[in-house]
Amino acid sequence: MKRVLLVHYSQSGQLSDIAHALVEPLRAAGHAVHVETLCPEPAFPFPWPFFRFLDAFPESVRLDPRPNQALSADAEGDFDLIVLCWQVWYLSPSQPITAFLQSPEGRRLLRDKPVVSVVACRNMWMTAFDKLCGLIEAAGGRLTDHVAYTDRAHPLATFITTPRWMFTGRRDRFLGLPEAGVSASEAAGAARFGRALAQALQRDEECSGAPMLTGLRAVEVNPRLAISEQAGQRAFRVWSAFVRLFGKPGRWQRIPALGLFVCYLVVLIITVVPLSLVLQRLFAPLLRRRLDALRVRYEQPSGSDGARMTEHD
Repeated sequence: MKRVLLVHYSQSGQLSDIAHALVEPLRAAGHAVHVETLCPEPAFPFPWPFFRFLDAFPESVRLDPRPNQALSADAEGDFDLIVLCWQVWYLSPSQPITAFLQSPEGRRLLRDKPVVSVVACRNMWMTAFDKLCGLIEAAGGRLTDHVAYTDRAHPLATFITTPRWMFTGRRDRFLGLPEAGVSASEAAGAARFGRALAQALQRDEECSGAPMLTGLRAVEVNPRLAISEQAGQRAFRVWSAFVRLFGKPGRWQRIPALGLFVCYLVVLIITVVPLSLVLQRLFAPLLRRRLDALRVRYEQPSGSDGARMTEHD
């Protein structure tokens, strides 16, 4: 029997569904699983009030989060495997996950341990994943696998459905657009990763440092989005520094600066993002080598191959 710690933070419940689907096969195989739900202090709201959502922007980008409440007593032991289930906020890991990874408790738990990353988001997770890898490495952990769940709808549709979900709590079909988020069937499909991890733990494969979830279509990368993310991240660093000049989170003085930022964001979404995607498609032959390199880079370590899908369905 191995001991597994699953750490997660979910506002809407979508990531919790994925996390629970993943850990059930581990428990069924006899492994001891502790699920640790992070609790920021004070809590972040859901649905988000508009300016509360904007006010989380600078500290998310700068990896300067508000702290979490102390972990439960059951998380104080030693574990054989750590599973991190996380969200993306402003092309960065969500503040609760960042706070956990930067905390003394998080660093103690991750030190010299294999770590599996599981992200659920709209579609842009690659810049956030780079940051997460840096935080895991700084904590002394070893990333062995990465699983990415994204909204399968067209990116332009998700620019409407995702904000509607965030600000109203409603994710149902709207104006002919699909339901927001990861589908229920895909979330339930996380069980295949749990079954593969259970088998790997029984064979002590977590000690090898090699990925345990290859052949299970863990990650499918759209490298064109990676280029857009990199451009967005550069802009976000400038804007986050600008907003922080007006005080700490919650200060009313930040509202005008955040208002300017949201105007910039709307213009970016309406004009620059579609134009970027069109130009990338037009110049695809010239960009092929770079796009292929990005795909290979972000498919690591678990990959997009589906050779073992039937084995763990």
